[in-house]
Amino acid sequence: MVQQQNELARASYCHQRQSWNKLKAILRQLIPFWGRHMLRSVYLIPSDVVDTLLRRRKKLVPPRYLNFVGGGDFEKIGEEFLGYFIGLGGLQPEAHVLEVGCGVGRMARPLTGFLTTGTYDGLDIVPKGIRWCQRNITPRYPDFRFQMADVYNKQYNPRGRHHAAEYRFPFAEGAFDFVFLSSVFTHMLHADMKNYLREVARVLRPGGTSLITFFLLNDESRQLQKEGVSSRILIHKVGEAWAIDKAIPEAAIGYDEEAILRLYHDLGFRVETVRYGSWCGREDHLSYQDIVVAAKS
Repeated sequence: MVQQQNELARASYCHQRQSWNKLKAILRQLIPFWGRHMLRSVYLIPSDVVDTLLRRRKKLVPPRYLNFVGGGDFEKIGEEFLGYFIGLGGLQPEAHVLEVGCGVGRMARPLTGFLTTGTYDGLDIVPKGIRWCQRNITPRYPDFRFQMADVYNKQYNPRGRHHAAEYRFPFAEGAFDFVFLSSVFTHMLHADMKNYLREVARVLRPGGTSLITFFLLNDESRQLQKEGVSSRILIHKVGEAWAIDKAIPEAAIGYDEEAILRLYHDLGFRVETVRYGSWCGREDHLSYQDIVVAAKS
């Protein structure tokens, strides 16, 4: 009886999840990115004004309307990943760190209290995020530097001069001990992702560590997608990637896990750990996206 009730509850949840995924796909088609961002800003700006008047905004936390890096609690997610950098990646306070896709400083904020003698460099393609970090973080922490990656992106940087598949990070070879990317490769097609991972290998010192998040497709995540419990239904083949929406593939991108691990090997990495996320509906998980930690051989 209990088992039957559990199966009915799971079936109901799967149906609800499938309906919600279909609705989101329709909304993405009907409302362009700039329209969704405008609606979000109109909703959030009054809250930002109240926070300013009541002096409730904490140090190094941007206004809500500027946060384009996804949902969730800005501070808690930053602290969560600091734990992964230390616990999974072995990050040390004296390390030279590079973040690709630094946004508005969600990960940089907790690192200001950890990198006591180290340095931090942040790259991003969104001008307003870089400007906010340069004005609010660097003056307080001069060893935290932020710069634009002038890379074309239809949504975030339509005037970008370079293509991601050809972009070279503006840093010397072996300049960093630790490089991380959070929710970047989940929005990049294969040629772009491969070039960025090659650049990560180039700017890492021998023995340096990378920590990168993905949507990894394997037997478990594919089965959960079929059952309808996944928050991302990555079923549209786009080159060597799998997308949630063939018309707007960069909205969410997944990759075959075996292919990603081969690519790491081919680029001279030694994969040290893979920790799976909850994005596909699995019960045993660490974070939301899958995390790959690898060292440069």
